[in-house]
Amino acid sequence: MSEVGTSVFQVTASDADDPTYGNSARVVYSILQGQPYFSVDPKTGVIRTALANMDREAREHYAVVIQAKDMAGQVGGLSGSTTVNITLMDVNDNPPKFSQKNYQLYEDQIKYSITNAEGAAVFSISTDRETREGVISLRKPLNFERKKTYTLHIEGVNTHLDPRLSYLGPFRDSATLRISVGDVDEPPVFSMHYYIMDVYENAPAGAEVGAVSARDPDSTNSAIRYFIDRSLHGDTYFNIDAASGTVRTTRALDREETAWHNITVVASEVENPSLLSHVPVTVQVLDVNDNPPTLAAESEVIVCESTRTGQVIQTISAVDKDDFANGPRFSFSLPQDLPVNPNFTLKDNEDSTASIVSLRWRFSRSLQERYQLPVVVWDGGEPELSSTGTLTLRVCACQRGTRVRVCQAQAFLSSAGLSTGALVAILLCIVILLVIVVLFITLRRSKKEPLIVSEEDVRENVVTYDDEGGGEEDTEAFDILALRNPTGAGPEELRLRRDVRPEGPRRRAGPGAPGGPAQDEAQDVQRFIERRLAEADSDASGPPYDSLQTYAYEGRGSFTGSVSSLGSAASGPRPPSTTTASWTSGGPSFTNWHSSTGTPSRNWSPSSRPRV
Repeated sequence: MSEVGTSVFQVTASDADDPTYGNSARVVYSILQGQPYFSVDPKTGVIRTALANMDREAREHYAVVIQAKDMAGQVGGLSGSTTVNITLMDVNDNPPKFSQKNYQLYEDQIKYSITNAEGAAVFSISTDRETREGVISLRKPLNFERKKTYTLHIEGVNTHLDPRLSYLGPFRDSATLRISVGDVDEPPVFSMHYYIMDVYENAPAGAEVGAVSARDPDSTNSAIRYFIDRSLHGDTYFNIDAASGTVRTTRALDREETAWHNITVVASEVENPSLLSHVPVTVQVLDVNDNPPTLAAESEVIVCESTRTGQVIQTISAVDKDDFANGPRFSFSLPQDLPVNPNFTLKDNEDSTASIVSLRWRFSRSLQERYQLPVVVWDGGEPELSSTGTLTLRVCACQRGTRVRVCQAQAFLSSAGLSTGALVAILLCIVILLVIVVLFITLRRSKKEPLIVSEEDVRENVVTYDDEGGGEEDTEAFDILALRNPTGAGPEELRLRRDVRPEGPRRRAGPGAPGGPAQDEAQDVQRFIERRLAEADSDASGPPYDSLQTYAYEGRGSFTGSVSSLGSAASGPRPPSTTTASWTSGGPSFTNWHSSTGTPSRNWSPSSRPRV
């Protein structure tokens, strides 16, 4: 009387496969026998009632067969099953009712039992209430292949006797029952639950890979036939002999293409082809050294222009498609049939790598930008294979301060991340800016700098000339009379300049005499300038500057005379001091004279030319 969906029992199946690998261990439950009375949850395995108003009086016992299938229940998954015996418990849903109106009591009431242990472990016996017969039931499933017959020792005892006959004791009797187990046709059984086979790659078609074996567990021992289930994997690389179970290749296999193959072999009885058994078979393709090694270095190797002799330029390695046993332990060398390379050599590091070593002291990109270096590499397989690869070495100016050899142009492009059009636009803008700067500097230099660039350089009583003369022979271009102070002419100016020594005897004259002080002073200055010009022209170490003469007049000085003892011997007031500067085409020189002393006070050499 339980409602539909009442939980009855929960079964649990475990799968030894890796639960993290796909759906190999994902189990789904289904019911094979027991419908429509019961159902099972496909995920949890909980068995529930599926029919309402189940009546114990109509049927008390149910055998429910539950199947657990991995691969999430998909086709090709493996399955297992179990039987759950369910008994309905009675509820008081029927009123009492006599089966007949008149009853006749029997004297004997019999109780049956199995006395031998072997029989009692497999069978049980009970008394039928109506017929008083002994009913034998199974405690465990029977297996014809394990045990075909059982012997039961059964005893019957009358437990209820007339009290008047109690002295006789209970009445009992015994019997022997022999039970034969009938055979049921079962599917073939493989000798192993899983097969692993191997075969070398490049083996010809028809090469034997391995064999599977299955037998009929029934007494009939029917013959077995084998075939490959291609609906699961679709692998067409193998065939199987239907009678012997030998697996063979249908074509040459390539380990580098597929190293493992999975197939499913099916066995069926010849007499009953509907009974099938499946077994997974994995075929490993063994490696053969059929691929030569190749260089793993980049297509282009950077060689810095500053590379020194004996310096390692780059370390190279190799790769091989074959397995580890036939791949590494690489060795390297230069080709023996080519001339000795004068620029580079190769050093085998004996660790499956080699170093490119420079034989030159520095490289020049302008002389040669690219070099070709053939390299031969061998593997460690059997038989030994080799190949020759050519490395391209490009010379460039490398960036400093970086461990990786990177050309400066490449470093700029990679760091900026700009396209070619953007780089061209940037370079064009830079060129335009440079042209503008050059034009600005040129125009600025074309303007003559003023002698006095600021008000701070202005001095009183300074006469400035900025005129270019007619050359070394033009000594009349400058009028020395302009240097004279018009208010300072007096007798004291008749003194001769002691810093200029005339070649002839010095003549003193009065203000009214011919060839007075002004004329003598002008001649002295003219001769002084001519002599300086001659010295400058004869100086071959000086640069060819244009001739520039600057004269400055300071005035007459103090009328009260000098309080210094230096001029105490002279009579009359001191003459004005005069400063004269000159630059010639032979090099600059500057001399400051004081007429009061007649000697130069300071000289400047061409290396420390003053600004006047």
